[in-house]
Amino acid sequence: MRTRRSVIDLDDLTASEMTYIFERTADFEHEKPDRLLDDVACVNMFFENSTRTMTSFALAEQRLGANAITLWPKESSLQKGETIEDTAITLAAMGINVLVIRHSEEGYPRRVALAFDGHVINAGDGTHAHPTQGLLDIYTMRQEFGELSGRRIAIVGDILHSRVAHSNIAGLRSFGAEITLVGPPAFLPDDYAQPHVKIERDLDPILGDVDAIMLLRIQRERFADMPISDEEYIARYRLDSRRLKRMRPEAIIMHPGPYHRGVELDDSVLDYAGWRYASQVMHGVRVRMALLDFLVNGAPALVA
Repeated sequence: MRTRRSVIDLDDLTASEMTYIFERTADFEHEKPDRLLDDVACVNMFFENSTRTMTSFALAEQRLGANAITLWPKESSLQKGETIEDTAITLAAMGINVLVIRHSEEGYPRRVALAFDGHVINAGDGTHAHPTQGLLDIYTMRQEFGELSGRRIAIVGDILHSRVAHSNIAGLRSFGAEITLVGPPAFLPDDYAQPHVKIERDLDPILGDVDAIMLLRIQRERFADMPISDEEYIARYRLDSRRLKRMRPEAIIMHPGPYHRGVELDDSVLDYAGWRYASQVMHGVRVRMALLDFLVNGAPALVA
């Protein structure tokens, strides 16, 4: 049974803890950190393809002085029939301190966390959660707006299958944001409505009211048959030059990536002054540094 703390989703962190992580992120963005994870061993296990998250974690670990190891699942003893729980026990016995895991199965990182005597960070599990993407998204918004209480944030697209959306909803609610989810019923069931979270079926009516819009890609791999045609989706939900003109001048646009030009957005969005995709990616390395530091070294300001 694990004895050290893990982060499987953002409800594993309080608002105060997330605020501390954001403060450390800002520190790391202004000055080079010490080797805060010197002699700490981190293993990255990605069972799904990744560009942004995997590279970001590797850079975060290296910049903090950790011993970063990539363990390719296809080359591990999992291929010989070993269970992931036994792999976790073995790695802990070797002195591994942190496991970063992405997997297509919902709940997989939690299974590992229950067996691993160390820190597990969920780098995305199925359609369930992606907490570090949620942290970097929220940090990006806080850098833009300061406090998020009362800010109006829209998330548009395939929310049902988006682990990014699920983590953002949890984190944004902790900071008092007002969230509008936008999409057709097949992408956004009615039961997503809850306090501070409302549902809209069309994008146009909310464009002039929101402070930030997060666009999501359609996860075609999750559907046997697409419930909506590309033409209909584009007509009702794509952000384009016509819709940009209806947004507030100070509003920002975000996307967790990878984005699909011509579907959820067109090229005009990439030239929009409030397009924050590159900022999200940039912040991601330091946010993950801050989370690693928090898990391994604790948060003195919260303990005092």
